[in-house]
Amino acid sequence: MHVFSIEPLNISKETLITIPKGSTIFYLKKFMEKKNIKNNLYLLPFLIKINPSLKNIKSGTYALYPGMNMKDAFNMFVSGKEKQFSIRFIEGSTLKDCLKILKNSPYIQQDIDFNNLHNLSKQLGEKSDILLEGNLYPDTYLHTKNTKASEILKRAKNNMKKILEKIWDTRDQNLPYDSPQSLLIMASIIEKESPLKQERFLISSVFVNRLNNKMKLQSDPTVEYGLKLLKPNKKMTYKDLKIPTPYNTYIISGLPKTAISMPSFESIKAAAHPEKSNYFYFVSTGYGNHIFNHDFDSHKKAVKNYRKWKKEINSAR
Repeated sequence: MHVFSIEPLNISKETLITIPKGSTIFYLKKFMEKKNIKNNLYLLPFLIKINPSLKNIKSGTYALYPGMNMKDAFNMFVSGKEKQFSIRFIEGSTLKDCLKILKNSPYIQQDIDFNNLHNLSKQLGEKSDILLEGNLYPDTYLHTKNTKASEILKRAKNNMKKILEKIWDTRDQNLPYDSPQSLLIMASIIEKESPLKQERFLISSVFVNRLNNKMKLQSDPTVEYGLKLLKPNKKMTYKDLKIPTPYNTYIISGLPKTAISMPSFESIKAAAHPEKSNYFYFVSTGYGNHIFNHDFDSHKKAVKNYRKWKKEINSAR
C-alpha cells in the first residue's frame, strides 16, 4: 500500500484526464489503464477500503504531471481542483480579435452565435443591445474545460465596467466627456496611437485640447478602424482620410460612436488624467515615439520630415 501511494506515476508529460459525472473508481481505473498508467492499480480497491474518502471523486478535467503519485492524483480528484486553461485578451485588440480567440479555444464551450453578432449583448443576457467593442477588459482569463464562451465575455465585460467606473469617479474636472463610455472611446484611441505608456498622457492632452477648442480629432487609427469595417484587408493610404465613415475623425466632429480597440488600464487612466499642455498636434517620428507641437506650421514641418523618413525607408527595401 505504501508503494502504491508514493511510487511516481509512469508519465513523462502532462496528461489530461476527464472524469464524467457519475463516474466510479472502476471507470477511473480503466481510464488509467488505457493511458498506460499502471502503478499497482490492482491495489486501488484496498486503498479505497482503508481510506473511503478517496472514492468521492468529483467530475471534471484534471492534469497529471510527472512526479505525481497515485495519492496526489486521488487527493486532486476528491478536492475537485481541475486543470486551469487560459486565454489572453491583448490590449489594443478589437472585439473581432477576441471572438476569434474564443472561437479557436479547444476547451471553451461555444454558446455564441458568431454569425449573428449584431445582438451579441443580448446573447450575454443584457436587456439592451449595448455595443461591446472596447468594453472587454484586456487580461488573462483562467477557465476550466467546457466553460462557456459567454461566461468569459461576461467576466471581461464586468472587469471593464468596474475599472471604468472607478476611474470615471476620480477623473479630472472639465474634460469633454459626457459619460464613462465617451471616456472609454477616448482611451481606445489613445491605446492605438502609441505603444509608449509614458506618451499616452500627453497624447490625451492633445485630444482634450482639440475637443475643448471644437477641433476635429484627426486620428488615423479611427479612420483605419472604419475603413476595415468596409474592407477588412485594405491597407490605409493618405487618400482614405477622405472616405466618409462614422469613424473618420478627419470628417466627423467629436468622438466616434464606439471604441475602436480594447484599451489598457494605462490608456483609460490617461484619458481621465491628461497631462497639462498647450499641444494641439503630434506626429510619429518613425521610431515609435512622437513629436508634439502647439502650432500648425511646426506640425507641418514634422509631418514633412516623417514622410521623408518613410519614403527613404521604403526605397531602401
